[in-house]
Amino acid sequence: MYSAQVINDGDFTKTVYNLIKESRFNEAIKVLHGIPESSSTRAGLSLLAYCYFYIQDFNNASSYYEQLSDMYPDNDDYKLYYTQSLYQACLYDQAFQVSNKLIENPKYAAQITKLQAAIKYSQEDVLSAKNLVDSCPNDDPDKEVNLGCLLYKDGNYEEALAKFTSALQIQGFKPYLAYNIALCYYRLKEYGSSLKYCADIIEKGIRDHPELSIGMQTEGIEVRSVGNTLTLHETSLTEAFNLKAAIEYQLKNKDAAREALTDMPPRAEYELDAVTLHNQALVNFDQNPTEGFEKLQFLLQQNPFPPETFANLLLLYCQHECYDLAADILAENAHLTYKYLTPYLYDFLDAIITQQTSPSEAYQKFDELASRHTEQLRKLAKQVQEYRNRGDIEIVKKAILEYEECLDRYIPVLMAQAKIYWDLENYPQVEKIFRKSAEFCNEHDIWRLNVAHVLFMQENKFKEATGFYEPLVKKSYSDILNVNAIVLANLCVSYIMTSQNEEAEELMRKIEKEEDQMYFEDPDKKYFHHCIINLVIGTLYCSKGNYEFGISRVMKSLEPYNKKLGTDTWFYTKRCFLSLIENLAKHMIVLRDSVIQECIQFLESCELHGKSVRTIAYATITEENETPNGKETVSYEARKLKHLLLKLEDY
Repeated sequence: MYSAQVINDGDFTKTVYNLIKESRFNEAIKVLHGIPESSSTRAGLSLLAYCYFYIQDFNNASSYYEQLSDMYPDNDDYKLYYTQSLYQACLYDQAFQVSNKLIENPKYAAQITKLQAAIKYSQEDVLSAKNLVDSCPNDDPDKEVNLGCLLYKDGNYEEALAKFTSALQIQGFKPYLAYNIALCYYRLKEYGSSLKYCADIIEKGIRDHPELSIGMQTEGIEVRSVGNTLTLHETSLTEAFNLKAAIEYQLKNKDAAREALTDMPPRAEYELDAVTLHNQALVNFDQNPTEGFEKLQFLLQQNPFPPETFANLLLLYCQHECYDLAADILAENAHLTYKYLTPYLYDFLDAIITQQTSPSEAYQKFDELASRHTEQLRKLAKQVQEYRNRGDIEIVKKAILEYEECLDRYIPVLMAQAKIYWDLENYPQVEKIFRKSAEFCNEHDIWRLNVAHVLFMQENKFKEATGFYEPLVKKSYSDILNVNAIVLANLCVSYIMTSQNEEAEELMRKIEKEEDQMYFEDPDKKYFHHCIINLVIGTLYCSKGNYEFGISRVMKSLEPYNKKLGTDTWFYTKRCFLSLIENLAKHMIVLRDSVIQECIQFLESCELHGKSVRTIAYATITEENETPNGKETVSYEARKLKHLLLKLEDY
């Protein structure tokens, strides 16, 4: 929006100017710092300030422009650049004070008014920002855009969209306007339209700026950092890729979200903006939770940080059962709760944390939250019906969206409330809670999935569980490996327990075929669906006392060992073996010698392939993922189990 200018004054070597002309600003800064007089002469200070501004190191830029303003108080250009640098460095109060010194100068009046409006906007003072924007002349092309920003801030996304679209038509395609339009569509949950504008920005960036190396990192090509230059800022590429990643993440396409982040112009980690760091933490969280938490904690110490950081950090702590850490973050940052947490989210987090010390009190808090939501859902459902009767399609769409948003807030409350009884293994009470919510949730996939789980766990309702699992699996039957492995395993068990063995075998053949195809396409990738199904079936038979068949299933599940042996799969495998050894030691079961020999051979194979496979996950979420010590490997535990079996065989 604003740019500083080089003051060509002083007698420096042509090298510096040539470096700047070639956009090699970091090298120009090094040369300037190597010239002793550059830190005291006008030209030297101007060039340093300009270079720092261009690489978006606004703190250093503001420092040099401050010196220039003090040295040359009559030169208002320096004051303008100083104000711009302070604003970009998020030093809003200081920027506003300096800008007041220029407001009386007719040459800068229009520019300063817009800059002050931007400062007030960034300080959340929307009313003052609007008054300043309204005072701008109507023929100023930025006025329409700024009004759109104010409407967006107020949550009037449709009106903001109209303003940005109008500005785009008048001014022609500009990346920042296209991004604003994409952002409005994102807020309206019209993801297809949002992605289209992101694609337009990216296409223009690829065409106009090949030097930015867009997409090369994803293709595995090593490229150097392009830095945080004004060119990168003006292309809006970082914003477009971040928005694309956010949409893919919302649509549960995590691989596509990761790809969007690696496609953006490459920068060193220390050069990354706060939004990119935040998005990297989220989309890679499943693969590296330690790093994800570190990034979110780091961002929370920055000023400013993405508004979603605080809520996401708390939710992820709770999701990973780090309730004490969540409570500490809330206590240490009480001043942030009102600004960054909605009343609903605060009450929800408060209830989850309370659950650790007082489940009954937490249940009451969840119940109050649930009651408020059910009342609101009934009201919204009634409104939807009324609008349908009137035939106003646009209002109906808006009402349905509001209803769905309310339902999305209700589902986590319901699940957290049900989990209190789930942890107590009181499955009939969990089922009762779900049945009460069927009025609103019976079409919601998360609700249907959890109803299926609770029916499955009761061990006498496998037929009913099948009725809930089947539609969820068939919905993704053509891409079966995208279905959660435990869902497929539970469905297979439900089939077996209701004498539908053919259906179970057909489903397992389908999964095995898909895995074989994926191995052919990507030999290094691991898939655990077929393994987990066999593990679950094997565990089921072991729990029923049929160890011979159950253990054979468990052993079969880990073949080939280099593909299937992992921390989680070993955990469930060793449970079955420990149960087997315990029952053999108590003389409660008898196994044929050939079966015991098969078990010993299996454990020897696990010992061979499990030298680098951990037997425990991170001890804490902040622990480094170091090489496991000798006792934390599958090899060690397999040897111990083999030793116990051999001792039993001797007896």
